[in-house]
Amino acid sequence: MLDYVGLEADLDEEERLIRDTAREFVADRVKPEIGDHFENGTFPEELIGEMGDMGFYAPNLEGYGSPNVTETAYGLLMQELEAGDSGIRSMASVQGALVMYPIRAFGSEEQKERWLPALGSGDAVGCFGLTEPEHGSDPASMETTAERADDSAGRGADDADGYVLNGTKTWITNAPIADLALVWARDASDPDRPIRGFLVKTDREGVTTNEIDGKLSMRASVTGEIALDDAVVPAANVLPDVSGMKGPLSCLTQARYGIAWGAVGAARDCFEAAREYATDRDQFGKPIGGFQLQQEKLAEMATRITTAQLLAHRLAELKERDELRPQQVSMAKRNNVRMAREQARVAREMLGGNGITTDYPPMRHLANMETVYTYEGTHDIHSLILGEDLTGIVAFE
Repeated sequence: MLDYVGLEADLDEEERLIRDTAREFVADRVKPEIGDHFENGTFPEELIGEMGDMGFYAPNLEGYGSPNVTETAYGLLMQELEAGDSGIRSMASVQGALVMYPIRAFGSEEQKERWLPALGSGDAVGCFGLTEPEHGSDPASMETTAERADDSAGRGADDADGYVLNGTKTWITNAPIADLALVWARDASDPDRPIRGFLVKTDREGVTTNEIDGKLSMRASVTGEIALDDAVVPAANVLPDVSGMKGPLSCLTQARYGIAWGAVGAARDCFEAAREYATDRDQFGKPIGGFQLQQEKLAEMATRITTAQLLAHRLAELKERDELRPQQVSMAKRNNVRMAREQARVAREMLGGNGITTDYPPMRHLANMETVYTYEGTHDIHSLILGEDLTGIVAFE
């Protein structure tokens, strides 16, 4: 696999093991069927428990069944999973970075013991409810509310010490198959209306999770809505140690870190497919890889991917030292996803007509990157985050 400047020579034994385990899993369990899943718009749910058994959900956390591997090891895991498909990495990323991480960071001891082992093993599936139909890039304007049940006369609340949630979340990965939704809502019972996190079991009355159909990207991923209609949630299900946008934004930083690594995996898979095709496909009496135009494309792809690899490895070093800033993650997410989007297109081009089929990965990765380019902060929003950091001037207001 492409590692042009020998970054993986510095991996320790555990990091190599995780990389190799994930790479073998993708080769054996993901790649043979993922084209069919993409074409049919289905997610391979049979892999959920297998990924749990292999420790693919939040292995960089500590305790409660998580082994606390290095941030490089976690990044390599995301890289290998996305080399299979963005839908596979996204499922694991949401489960780990957007559900398990906030429970570990902000949850009560009871919440941690109840949910982290089940989520880590894949016995339970989680989703993260932040985005709303009218509020994507501006989640602080969310309209979903949580009101103390004792302030909600006539709603039939069955827990006088709980909360009644109303609102809609959309574009939620895992929602239709989730057992637990981490929903961010405004506490309408507090005069300041702070944003708080609520652990909502999806089988509760008043909770529906409809699937979003008609996607032309991320087709091998389950995406849906979370509709809350007087859904009662016990007070014990509120994350006690966080209030305000710090909660969801810190989760997004964790997820974006994984995306920065994952995008490298998708781009690398495209490169490997293009390189193999270029050396096998004969035209005009020799492999097309022998023509200067094709070699220029491969050289540029390798350079762009290597640059993104360097950025991802540097993020891991900073994260391990607890020195990583959200703005640095924005730079990596912005750069690496754009790189993968562009290089997937080049790889598809090199494969000619064969490149548009599910027999080869570039077109599938290219379609997926259209989603990854947009979610977890659009490319433009990350540009503005960097702009503010570089100039001190806020462009959002």
